Amino acid sequence: MARFIDRVVLHLQAGDGGHGCVSVHREKFKPLGGPDGGNGGHGGDIILEVSNQIHTLMDFHYRPHIKAQRGGNGAGDMRNGARGEDLVLPVPAGTVVRNEKGETLADLVAPGTRFVAAQGGFGGLGNAALASAQRKAPGFALQGEPGEAHDLVLELKSMADVGLVGFPSAGKSSLISVLSAAKPKIGDYPFTTLQPNLGVVDMGNDAFTIADVPGLIPGAAAGKGLGLDFLRHIERTAVLAHIVDTASIEPGRDPVSDIEALENELAQYQEALQEDTGLGDLRERPRVIVLNKADVPEARELAEFVKEDLEKQFGWPVFIISAAARQGLEPLKYKLFEMVTEHRKSQPKVKREDKVLRPQGQGRKKHAGAYADFTVKKDPQVQGGYIVEGDKIDRWITQTDFENEEAIGYLADRLAKAGVEEELFKQGAEEGCPVTIGGITFEWEPMAGGDPTLAGRGRDARLQNNQRASAAERKRASQARRGLIDEFDFGDEEVTRESANRDRWQG
Repeated sequence: MARFIDRVVLHLQAGDGGHGCVSVHREKFKPLGGPDGGNGGHGGDIILEVSNQIHTLMDFHYRPHIKAQRGGNGAGDMRNGARGEDLVLPVPAGTVVRNEKGETLADLVAPGTRFVAAQGGFGGLGNAALASAQRKAPGFALQGEPGEAHDLVLELKSMADVGLVGFPSAGKSSLISVLSAAKPKIGDYPFTTLQPNLGVVDMGNDAFTIADVPGLIPGAAAGKGLGLDFLRHIERTAVLAHIVDTASIEPGRDPVSDIEALENELAQYQEALQEDTGLGDLRERPRVIVLNKADVPEARELAEFVKEDLEKQFGWPVFIISAAARQGLEPLKYKLFEMVTEHRKSQPKVKREDKVLRPQGQGRKKHAGAYADFTVKKDPQVQGGYIVEGDKIDRWITQTDFENEEAIGYLADRLAKAGVEEELFKQGAEEGCPVTIGGITFEWEPMAGGDPTLAGRGRDARLQNNQRASAAERKRASQARRGLIDEFDFGDEEVTRESANRDRWQG
């Protein structure tokens, strides 16, 4: 028998974005034809898609580490990198997606529904896209962003119409085996069933599904036995059927006490539910009572004796059957179908949905604004330091090549234009104080003005050595070495070749 897996932890790594390219167009007679570096491609997303062909999470159990394709790097001649291929993973209907904190991110029910579990990183811009009137030939490009990497928990909640609840060995698996074509393991000892069984009951022109909850005993809602692991499979059921073992000889066991004990567990489990299943309160779900094992004379006598009392006490239909002898099954089957049909009429029809769900705040459109919000606060661990936090500000840090001085200057221009420097001034920051952005600490050097920085390719004017001699100073030094001028004469009279002292070079 195939192993049934209904809860897995996935370790996801979306594709990284490709790096932008630094390139200058060159051809004969046009050695500097302008920047033509292409953009990097976006990394591939990891997407969960509901499929009717999948009924368990077993594949993820054996392959929990999942990684999407990386985006291609940009190239010269305006060639953009290829986008990483999305990785689409089929999941069964009824899969609930939670984050590491246990918060529900998506409830995947309708076939065709997609959920972006991890978003690929953005590709970096090439120097062609970064060119502007002030910076006509950028000597840098933006790096690709890393794809999202996190863990997600997938839980499968069966989409059965009827859920069977009852004590171990009450006959739930036997009932499924005779009502449907399912072949569950059957035994006369407790906890024979170690996984939920799902069967399809054929009603001619229609059908309904039926599932059981293994090993539901008093204390299951608190983690006792096996019930806690499988109670989730009855959250979506439209009808609950109490399977009662009328042949039990255990002390303290009788039909009324069995039903009351399990109802108490269902009530406690409902109180622990964190989200609405769409079917209302589990305690208000329609129910039937099935008195099983009526092929035993003493059991049939007990079932007939308590049937009327059960109907009066609980107000639910009561059926006396024998799953082993296949007795009394037809009235039960048609009653269950009648209740399921009534429920289906009251619910909107589930159709295939070609829509994509994303966690709140995720999506490429969130970066559409000019500049994202940010906050500036004092660093509690560094004396006189400050921390700048913001989603888009952090993205700029990951995009920057810190080995390229011009790229660092471009980052400073972006931060200044976004208002980071202005906010640092308001907070009392001084030049040279440590400022941490995106996990990287800088010695803050405010810009003198707000204009973009211009410099040679690959360099930034603010980072160049300001002690370097100017062109006029280098010319004067050359003339002094050749004896054309007096090295220590700084008079206003212009020195010419004819009037210069030539003693130093005439030998």
